[in-house]
Amino acid sequence: MLLARVLGYATATIKDQSLRGQKLLVVQPLLMDGRSPDGDPLLAVDTVGAGAGETVVVTSDGKFVREWVKSDACPARWSIIGIRDARSSDHEG
Repeated sequence: MLLARVLGYATATIKDQSLRGQKLLVVQPLLMDGRSPDGDPLLAVDTVGAGAGETVVVTSDGKFVREWVKSDACPARWSIIGIRDARSSDHEG
């Protein structure tokens, strides 16, 4: 699991059948400081209702995505499993 910032929404004209009806977000993984980018942006299935600009927890647990979409053949690997509480950043040094 890692922290990432939601950059925006992904729109697909053609999706794998297992991803129809799923919201896909573009997320930027972050370093431990919670602010600096770490690598390339990723495409993640949103399971918690995240929005642009939010800091989220993402996982590369493909099994979770397959269970979420109820398909053993889902090609997605990354998913958003939590939203960081905005208040938590107020207490960091």
